[in-house]
Amino acid sequence: MNSKITSVDQILQKLVSFDVLGGQSNLSIAEWIVSHLENNGVTVHTFTNEVGDKMGIHARIGPEVDGGIILSGHTDVVPVEGQTWNSSPFELTERGNGKLYGRGSCDMKGFLACCLYLVPDMITANLQKPIYLAFSYDEEIGCQGAPPLIEHMKRTYKEKPGYAIIGEPTMMQPVIGQKGICVIRTRVNGSAGHSSRIREEVSAVHEAARLIVWIEEKVNELALLGPIDDRFHPPHTSMHVGRVNGGIAPNVIADHVQFDWDIRVIPGNSVEKLLEEFSAFCSERTKELQDRFPDFQITTTMEHPPVPPLDTSADSKFLLKVQQWSGFDDFSTVAYAAEAGQFSEAGYESIICGPGSIAQAHRANEFIEIQQLYKAIGMLRNMIADLEGSRWI
Repeated sequence: MNSKITSVDQILQKLVSFDVLGGQSNLSIAEWIVSHLENNGVTVHTFTNEVGDKMGIHARIGPEVDGGIILSGHTDVVPVEGQTWNSSPFELTERGNGKLYGRGSCDMKGFLACCLYLVPDMITANLQKPIYLAFSYDEEIGCQGAPPLIEHMKRTYKEKPGYAIIGEPTMMQPVIGQKGICVIRTRVNGSAGHSSRIREEVSAVHEAARLIVWIEEKVNELALLGPIDDRFHPPHTSMHVGRVNGGIAPNVIADHVQFDWDIRVIPGNSVEKLLEEFSAFCSERTKELQDRFPDFQITTTMEHPPVPPLDTSADSKFLLKVQQWSGFDDFSTVAYAAEAGQFSEAGYESIICGPGSIAQAHRANEFIEIQQLYKAIGMLRNMIADLEGSRWI
């Protein structure tokens, strides 16, 4: 490997070796990160979830003054089960093509490695504004770790950070907008019976199908009538049913069906309003069918609180700075959800910008180009240099 980035490679190699999936305990990788920071003389703050098997990490480097920058990332990755890898997914592998392969190398341990690699530079710099490292858990299962991380930071520091860079893979192009997401589970309780009695019983499968068709038709309505935001693809709020379970045999009327779906909202659109419309349709079906089967019921629950969208202004002075640091004159938006919306909602002007391509995330043979690590390190060094000035923004 290139000797100039050997240290960052070694950090990334260690981070990739932790096979911590979303929903699993992240203590192994979190404790290693804490040790790395403390060995560099950084005071680290941590907290755990109620069970004690997941840890959020944050640290401040620099003075206790308002207006600092948060560098945010997550420690979990998605599964590799069912994917065909050409090398061990949890061993960072270089194949002589300028790319480093491994689960999480792109999404988003490459950014974490760059941040950790530059900790000595941050410490020795004469920072006039602080830099915060903020590393979460369970991002990959609905951005569940960011809200408690943000709340713990607010309780820990008297000063208020002003900005946040979330290092999801963007090929180092600043991103000022993301869609929000809400993951939902709907259960339909019907009446079991012989399939010849379909006119007397209530099939949970048939009713679930009606609900799913309602969701599809609502998406078509959103595409036709809006609201529309051409910065995104697709340029409207979308809904998608990804999993359906129910029924036991072709000749048995199903008494239970469960389906999981999501809503991805553009900025300005409301998850709550769409759920209200869905609930109203469910109430109509319930009222009609309870005469036939009194225990008929439709229950809809959110799997986690909605992740808000990101909508940072194109006129933002912070965007201009990130463009200067990264070397990009333009910016973009993304359709996926990230923790940036949560940091923005908490009051920190947020931009997504990190090494690697989202096209490599969540797939077999995930990789990050070594050149992307160079670019991320360069951006962060430019940021550090600016934060040594008394009026950086």
